[in-house]
Amino acid sequence: MSNSTDSWSRFDRRERLLRFFGLLAGLVILVAAWRAMEVNYGYAVTAPRELADLFGRMYPPNVGYSRKIVGPLLETINISILGTALAIVMAVPVAFLGASNTTPNKPAYLLGKFIISFTRSVNVIIWALIFVVIFGPGALAGVLAISIRSIGFTAKLIAEAIEEIDRGSVEAITAAGASPVDVLIYSIVPQIKPAFISVATLRWDINVRASTIIGFVGAGGIGVPLQTEINYFNWEAVLTILISILGLVLISEAISAYLRKKVM
Repeated sequence: MSNSTDSWSRFDRRERLLRFFGLLAGLVILVAAWRAMEVNYGYAVTAPRELADLFGRMYPPNVGYSRKIVGPLLETINISILGTALAIVMAVPVAFLGASNTTPNKPAYLLGKFIISFTRSVNVIIWALIFVVIFGPGALAGVLAISIRSIGFTAKLIAEAIEEIDRGSVEAITAAGASPVDVLIYSIVPQIKPAFISVATLRWDINVRASTIIGFVGAGGIGVPLQTEINYFNWEAVLTILISILGLVLISEAISAYLRKKVM
């Protein structure tokens, strides 16, 4: 009887070599990308001092200025709500096209997937710039930018929820002679309702954050006065706006988390 035993290894020699060279290639790409950025390390050295100087000019915040930003804050909330609502209206039919078990045919499925991918691939700032050029500066451009940007995210998650429904109830209702509309109302919708509410509230929470920055390109909301005060170096007012944005984001996060918890 031999005393030697073969040691167990998760990967054989070829796999270990492939993993090693793959990791090495990843590190080489990472180093090359970092070198291509041509980072000025002199700025990194002085950054703490510059940051301290900036906070010194910001503090204390201009409390009296808070009265001037109530309107822009309300406009930001309105943009996020209207943009999310419009996105949901447009995303629901796209989701049914993009779900493999509800799409009517292959071209419709590909169209749904294309809309989902395209609307998600363009940043909200780009959409805001496009709509500012078309409709002019203001909240309308912001609402449209938020809504179009949200279609892909919302439709993708709803489509995934549709594809995970229990086919048994659908087949049972269909066997009872129900029309496609009845199947949709009494079988599909009840099953995706929790996911739908969760996705809608999560997207609204995201859109609140997005609505605070699209004003930098003229699409309305609190970003407009923030950009103005930065241009005028009114740092105390800037800090006041940043604090208000933080408060708005925390409130929206709490509301979104509460609603998602209630439906899960």
